[in-house]
Amino acid sequence: MDASSAFGGRARRALVAGARGLALAVVGFAGSLTLFVLSVLSIVFIVLGVGVLTTPAVLCLVRSWANRRRVLAAEWYGIRVPALYRPFPADVRTGLVGQAERCRLMLGDPATWRDLLWLLVDMTAGFVTALLPAAVIFYPLEGYALAAGLWRVFTDGTYVGWWYGFVPISGQGSAFGAAGLANALLVAGYFTAPVLLRAHFQLARAVLTPDEGELAARVEVLTQTRRDAVDTSAAELRRIERDLHDGAQARLVAMGMDLGTIEALIEKNPRKAKELLAQARRSSADALTELRDLVRGIHPPVLAERGLGDAVKALALRLPVATDVDVDLPGRAEAPVESAAYFAVSEVLTNAVKHSGADRVWVDVHHTGETGMLRISVTDNGKGGASVGAGSGLSGIERRLGTFDGVLAVSSPAGGPTMVTMELPCALS
Repeated sequence: MDASSAFGGRARRALVAGARGLALAVVGFAGSLTLFVLSVLSIVFIVLGVGVLTTPAVLCLVRSWANRRRVLAAEWYGIRVPALYRPFPADVRTGLVGQAERCRLMLGDPATWRDLLWLLVDMTAGFVTALLPAAVIFYPLEGYALAAGLWRVFTDGTYVGWWYGFVPISGQGSAFGAAGLANALLVAGYFTAPVLLRAHFQLARAVLTPDEGELAARVEVLTQTRRDAVDTSAAELRRIERDLHDGAQARLVAMGMDLGTIEALIEKNPRKAKELLAQARRSSADALTELRDLVRGIHPPVLAERGLGDAVKALALRLPVATDVDVDLPGRAEAPVESAAYFAVSEVLTNAVKHSGADRVWVDVHHTGETGMLRISVTDNGKGGASVGAGSGLSGIERRLGTFDGVLAVSSPAGGPTMVTMELPCALS
């Protein structure tokens, strides 16, 4: 790599870090401040009874907001911020009693209080660490504008009419001084902007990751995800047995009885025997179709033969809404990871079709080689309002991804759009 391309690459990274920092400073501050205020009010209103209903929903939004920051940390800088939330028991009740139980469980989870502390940190120190890379990249523009003549807007050259940093602007000479300071800031930003933005995510990791007992908490999460995986496998086996018993097996038994009857009638009543043969042929075709559907539900042939990208495209073709799929996978992940990702996408797409009222869906599947992450986002233009928890299918997806140390983030404001982002650490072969 020659010097000019190296310079250009570093300059692009600095510019991207500045733009990302500016977006995080503005959006992050507004989002964290709003969610922190809503959380405090909702928890306070528990004593009035109203908070019991609102707190689970608000805390789900907080978790989604924190998970989104985890996704950005992993995608941009390869910083893994573990999501150590305690999963809801499978037998959580519905209705008002269920809401009260969810409220109790979420407030009893240490990760909830880490999230709330992170909101407070994110709108103060996090705001500063996000704004710094933006400042060293974009603040020099003002210095150059002052040197180019903007100083005349603030002064006629006889008094100090503006300050650029620590430089008092009182005329063209001091404006050139502002340009010198702008040069120094821009050089500093060229070398430090990506590092400064990285510090923002390291701060988030420091707050969101427990200082003590992290290993015990991690073991607890892994134990729960393993239990969920075992339960899911057992439920899948029961479904397969039920489908075989009620479907293909029943048809094969009926076909065997028809063949026995045909054997008895073939000489006495050939016409009736032919009718039964036709019926047996239809039963065999139906049984074969059901077996193919069953196999497709266990592990789709297109997934095994052609990989995750083509399998997701095949899913999209079967949807009743217009779906755009963008795949960028230079290789294939391990079969268990591909299977988990495929069925997670399938569940998200099913939810979008059934519940969102969307008429268009966008699916993006790609692998970030620098961070070793398989990242999948599913966006629809529906009515929004989706959230993890509260008995939604997204909780099951979160548990499925958690088995592989994956992360789920949901952004679904009222009125839409809904964006579900899934990340799985994996290497491609």
